[in-house]
Amino acid sequence: MNKVMSNFCASAHDEVSVPSWQREPRASASVGEQAAWRVTTWRSAASLRALALASGAACGLWISGCDSTPTKPAEAAKPTEPAIPEEMQDAARAILGREAHVLAYGDLARTGKPEILAANVVPKTPQNQIPGTVVTRAVVLEKNEGKWTEILRADEHLKNAGGYLALSPRDSIGGWRLQWEQNEEKGLQLYFTPVKGNSDPHVLPVGVRWNPDKKRYQSMDRSYEHFLMESPSLVEMRSTIR
Repeated sequence: MNKVMSNFCASAHDEVSVPSWQREPRASASVGEQAAWRVTTWRSAASLRALALASGAACGLWISGCDSTPTKPAEAAKPTEPAIPEEMQDAARAILGREAHVLAYGDLARTGKPEILAANVVPKTPQNQIPGTVVTRAVVLEKNEGKWTEILRADEHLKNAGGYLALSPRDSIGGWRLQWEQNEEKGLQLYFTPVKGNSDPHVLPVGVRWNPDKKRYQSMDRSYEHFLMESPSLVEMRSTIR
């Protein structure tokens, strides 16, 4: 059996291994030496306790200084609406004044020609609680050979280049509740509801759409499928909203 080699003296292997700071002082030591040894031991233990307390306090300060609450992710920036081309803004203002609002633009009628839907919008106030977009005037402009031309108007009445649209009221209308949507096949679809006082919910809107056969905007019947011919004057109008 191999002998374990050590660089300690022989007497060191005869005693039980005890940490130096726990060893009792030898009997042969003087009283002063024993007292000094106890003071040194006590100071060492106190220093260790103080070091432990200081370390714990520092750790606590470090932890308290760190916010354990998960950081709220930054909100994604809302996409900005594309700016309306200045040319279209100017065209709308030339017809409706400086308060004109461009509501839609592009190839609205699916004819390959640029168009603008613009209106004078009534702002929301405590007196105006009518849902939707209320306008006093609205127009559709078409760009043809570099010029913007008015091809549909809604003011006191609904009109196109041929006259007054069928189903529109005979009486003058001070405002319209305007709804619109863009259909991929049929193009721009408009719905005009006359506003009188608090707006009667039983009044049906007048549907208006581009008629590809007649090459103009016309009103439609109550099924919103068939076009109705306009009248050249209010006297000759045969249909009114009921």
